[in-house]
Amino acid sequence: MLRADHKDQTESTILQSYDKALRAITSHYTAGLSPIALASAYADWALHLATAPGKQVELVGKALNKGMRLSTYAACSAAAHDAETPCIDPLPQDKRFSGEAWQAWPYNLIYQSFLFTQQWWHNATTGVRGVTKQHEDVVEFAARQILDIFSPSNFALTNPEVRDRTVAEGGMNLVRGWQNFVDDWSRVVSRRQPTGTDAYQVGGNIAVSPGKVVYRNPLIELIQYAPTTETVRPEPILIVPAWIMKYYILDLSPENSFVRYLTAQGYTVFMISWKNPDADDRDLGMADYRTLGVMAALDAIERITKARRVHAMGYCLGGTLLAIAAAAMARDGDTRLKSLTFLATQTDFTDAGELMMFINESQLSFLEDMMWEQGYLDTHQMSGTFQLLRSNDLIWSRIVHDYLMGERAGMTDLIAWNADTTRMPFRMHSEYLRRLFLRNELAEGQYMVGDRPVALSDIRVPVFVVGTERDHVAPWRSVYKFQLLSDTEVTFLLTNGGHNAGIVSEPGHPRRRYRMTTQAHDACYVGPGDWFARTPATEGSWWPALAAWLNKRSGKPAPPPSMGAPDKGLSPLCEAPGQYVMQG
Repeated sequence: MLRADHKDQTESTILQSYDKALRAITSHYTAGLSPIALASAYADWALHLATAPGKQVELVGKALNKGMRLSTYAACSAAAHDAETPCIDPLPQDKRFSGEAWQAWPYNLIYQSFLFTQQWWHNATTGVRGVTKQHEDVVEFAARQILDIFSPSNFALTNPEVRDRTVAEGGMNLVRGWQNFVDDWSRVVSRRQPTGTDAYQVGGNIAVSPGKVVYRNPLIELIQYAPTTETVRPEPILIVPAWIMKYYILDLSPENSFVRYLTAQGYTVFMISWKNPDADDRDLGMADYRTLGVMAALDAIERITKARRVHAMGYCLGGTLLAIAAAAMARDGDTRLKSLTFLATQTDFTDAGELMMFINESQLSFLEDMMWEQGYLDTHQMSGTFQLLRSNDLIWSRIVHDYLMGERAGMTDLIAWNADTTRMPFRMHSEYLRRLFLRNELAEGQYMVGDRPVALSDIRVPVFVVGTERDHVAPWRSVYKFQLLSDTEVTFLLTNGGHNAGIVSEPGHPRRRYRMTTQAHDACYVGPGDWFARTPATEGSWWPALAAWLNKRSGKPAPPPSMGAPDKGLSPLCEAPGQYVMQG
């Protein structure tokens, strides 16, 4: 009987492997998106719309109304051959038709017609009674993506700015655009980095803050940065970056290095540099990242500095991991943390923005099968999803700029860093998406560390939380929800900019502002909308605000610790930026 059961299990495993292989093959042609998940969303919307005659009549009425408005506008505009007041305005973030050339006939009529079509499809894909919120978001998103393909700004014949450039240059802009396209295509095929990234070399002119790798294990290198002041605060800083990115976004060029800024404020700074995983690391999970990452780094810092308390900072996914580790430490009576700083970090994933469209059982199973085949999630598979979330900025505007206008955007250190890609282990990424995004275990008090759950409300040290206004990865209202889960003093700061550019916000950076308040552990909760309305903006970088916050919670300066601790088996292994960051 046992042999029969074992045989059945073996056959079942083999058959399931066939299913996984089929879905893995399919993923190569769908950019990692589950066709079944998309079809389910479409069927939910289409069937509910088909049985909603009232909604159908409403849509017909809207179409007739928009047609009449557009006809009136077209007649007046054609007769005057001058710019009429537009009858529909683009969304505030849509800058495609803001140029003066778009206001002249017939281009004004072309783009107004497009905006009416876009608005009608938004009406058609939303507000259909009975459709689940996620399916509605997916259908509306898909309709918007399809329409954006056919935007008049994307074609030379319907884009007046491209027309003017082509006439002025005798078509040479299109020649350059073709050369740019061929160059980009060859780089994609050969997996080379984009044009211009060669100007930025890790350890050459970026990631150059002096330091040494003082600890290494199979998952991390721990960098200790050299002091730049005669004395330092007794509490060192540990920075936990996300492993979805290379750590040196926080140590870019010398003038915008967050690390260099902190050392100049009199702090001993340690940074985790994650290994870029490959197929051999497929079974690394969230627990491994916590123990081999955060906890191993804290142990090494304690041995090097002899400090009993540490200021810990986490960025993005690294901040989520740090929050888990901090909650587990609080539960277990580990008091080594003096304060916590979370940069663009989510701990409650119920309002995680447009990424939630891709989080359901069908999509995650499909994604897991894709990762199962290769053992990791490749960054090129991740980047496609993030580009879709901001397709106008990251896809279509670039096509117009590079291929139709024949120009090249200047390369910057931040763009070069963004092209230095990483991978995600199969097990870790699956656990992260299922336990945090899908089931929201951390916010629900169900996330298990060891054999017991952890709760963010156990954290008692002061917390500094930073959100960014235009964050499409960790929307600031989602980041703000940490205050609902905590039972400690929380300072919340909201800066302008996006997920990356808002964090890399050095003093002197133009057009920077932030809002900041501190909430006592027993204060009444204020919703994000009310908080934003009542909190005035302060011009400038938020970095000095964080430094002042840290200074109030730090001891008197003292001589800096040694680099590493040779007497404790932590001799410096190599110069920063180390070896792991060089892994492609």
